[in-house]
Order: sequence, then C-alpha cells, then structure tokens
Amino acid sequence: MTSSNNRSLESLVSSVRPEVARILSRALDGHDIDVDEAVVLLGTTGLDLQALTLTADELRRRTVGDVVTYVVNRNINFTNVCIKGCGFCAFSRDFRQEEGYFLPISEVLRRAKEASDLGATEVCVQAGLPPKMEGNLYIRLCEALKAELPDIHIHGFSPEEVLYGSVRSGWSIRDYLQGLKDAGVGSLPGTSAEILDQEMRDRISPGRITVKQWTEVVTTAHDLGIPTTSTIMFGHVETPHHVASHIDYLRSIQKVTGGFTEFVPLSFVHTEAPMFSHGLVDNIRQGPDGVEVVRVHAVARLMLNNHIPNLQVSWVKEGTRLSQLLLMAGANDLGGTLMNESISTSAGAAHGQLVRPMELRQLVRGAGRIPAERNTKYEILKLFDQGQDDLDPLDLVEDASRFGSYFQLIGMDSFRYEHPKAAGKAANS
Repeated sequence: MTSSNNRSLESLVSSVRPEVARILSRALDGHDIDVDEAVVLLGTTGLDLQALTLTADELRRRTVGDVVTYVVNRNINFTNVCIKGCGFCAFSRDFRQEEGYFLPISEVLRRAKEASDLGATEVCVQAGLPPKMEGNLYIRLCEALKAELPDIHIHGFSPEEVLYGSVRSGWSIRDYLQGLKDAGVGSLPGTSAEILDQEMRDRISPGRITVKQWTEVVTTAHDLGIPTTSTIMFGHVETPHHVASHIDYLRSIQKVTGGFTEFVPLSFVHTEAPMFSHGLVDNIRQGPDGVEVVRVHAVARLMLNNHIPNLQVSWVKEGTRLSQLLLMAGANDLGGTLMNESISTSAGAAHGQLVRPMELRQLVRGAGRIPAERNTKYEILKLFDQGQDDLDPLDLVEDASRFGSYFQLIGMDSFRYEHPKAAGKAANS
C-alpha cells in the first residue's frame, strides 16, 4: 500500500465510530479480533462498513498480494438419495421417490475423464447418503478414479460422508480416512459444517453430523495429512454471534492443525429449501442480503487473516457480479469452474453450473487484480500477469448442456436409483 493510500485508510478509520476504529486498528496492527469485536463489525453500515471492507482489502493485499486464483474442476454429485432430511437441503431425495438417481462408477469415470480432457485438475466428489450403502463404496470409487486418471486430484467426501462410510464399514473414522487417503483422496470439502453450534444444528438439521463428530473427522484428516476446506452457511436463523463464534471455532482448529486450505462463506439459498418452503423452522430468513454477504466476507478476512490466508467466494451462491465486488472485501479466490452444480441449483440458485476460465479471468481483471489458475493445494499453475489470455479447452465449449444438469438427472430412467432390497428381490425372482 502506498503512503497516500495508507493515509486515506487511516483517515477513514479515524472518522468512524470509536469502537469500530479501535477494532479495525487492532486488525491492521496484525492482531486477531475476538468474537465480541467481530459481532460489532457484523453490524456495521455506512462509513463503518466502508472502513471495514477497506481494512479487509488491505489485509488481503498484505497477506496474499494482488493475485486472484481459480481452479479448473468438475463437481460430480453421484447420487441424490439420502437417509437424512436436512431442512436446508433441496438436493436430496428419499429412496422411495421417483426422482432419486445413482450414477454407476463407469459414469463417474466418464465425467471425470471428460473434465480432465478439458483441462480439469480436480474432481469434487460429494453425494447424498444412500440407505444400506456398501461401506467401501467411496474407497472403490477413488481407486477407480485413480486407476483411470492417476494425476487427477480427488477433492472428495464431506465429514458427513466420511462418518457414514465409517459407520457402514464398521471402521473407525481414522481407519476410514486412512483408507480414503490410500485410495487416492487428496483433500476433503469442509462442508456439512453449516453453523458449528449444536443447538442451532438441532434446529435446522436434526440428525445431522454433530459438532463433535465434524471436528473429529476434520482434525483426524489433518493429522493424517489430508487437508480440508472450511465453510459456513449463513442467512437463515443464525445470529451475528453464531457467525463470529463459528469462524472463531475454525480458527481455533487451524491454530492446532494448520490443515484448512481456505474458508468459504456460503449464503443460504431459501427458494426450495424445505425449512423455508414448508415452514419447518420459525423466523427463517430468505438468505442474506448483499450488505450482509459483504460484511461476512470482510469479517472473515479480519478474523482468519493470520491463520487461513485464502478466502474464497462462491459464485454459485452470489453470482459473478457480487463475487467480483467481494474481491474488494478481502476475498482472493473465485473457486472452481464446476461444470456441474447440483446442490445449490436444486435449492433455487440461479447462477448456472459453469463459469469458463476466460470469464473468471475477466472478472479478476475487471477488479484490477491478476488472475491465476491454481491447483487444489493453492499452488499456482498459470499466472496471467501479462494480460495474455490463451484459451483453455473449456473456454472452447460453446454449449454447457453437454455436461448435463441436475434436473436432467432426476428425470432420467437410465440412472434411476434402486434400493438394494428391491434389487435383491429382482435378482432372486
């Protein structure tokens, strides 16, 4: 930051409420802000909010510079059949429903191979929890992916899925994670976190993985050398204190393990979410507004800057325009190209399932920053610092419908889910 810019920021900070000025000054001096201070910042408006976002942007610049990264990847949600009934999830289907699907391993491999041919370095594999699942399914899936594509990074299986695989196999969580690692898992999505407050979880997703179980999976993964992402879902019935405490909880884990690669705030998409559409939870909101999204990202930068340097924007949740603006509120990563996106789309997100690399680079340049393609571990693969914009294979795909969609999947007979009991009866008849 130039001395004139420093003076401008200092001048702005000095013009806001004294309490806010004190907190921002502490952050600029390199200190962690605590939960109570974060709660104050999560209520800022006007000049206070402007000072918050500029402070977050300055901390971002000091820590990771002006490069904004993205990864070329593909989501493969191989089944939507799930034994859980989380109030925020519009993706899952009960096994008795006609819209349940289950992709065979051969189809998962086809999708991964197609993505690899188009330049993807990562496949993100997550799904529902089908009843009576074979305990080694996730391990067999990874082994098959690695046999077909040894260089692909498997970013796979949420803590909820790891727990389910452990239960179905009869293995301990540690042994199951070791099995996944041996089979080729490179990292875990830090999803199924929502809000890491048990009372809140019991309200919005009773029966979901507990805070204690989520923590055990994540910290054990880190101990085994498996990095994970970290997330929050906000904009439903949580309070600013819930948000601040959640981020603080992740920070406390990171101080011990160092295993989180990034933090990703995820806005609640209400449209088709059962707890909103069916009135299952009182006083539920229709997701966060734009100002709240900015505040959460900026506060996350202040709280995590010394511990988790990468703050990712979810363009699926926020859209590309707001995502671009969030690059000026502390964010330094735009996530992945995805190619397929089922979970947010099924909940009513309207921002598509693919953003091509060229489009991501344009967003970054429009924000006055330098685009770069990374891998899952945030190692830079291509730095586009000279304004060059060679087309990637994925940029040349004119019709994204070739990748299929969630709504196509749930209507296809060829991948219709069949309960193991029913399949067994058919085989014996």
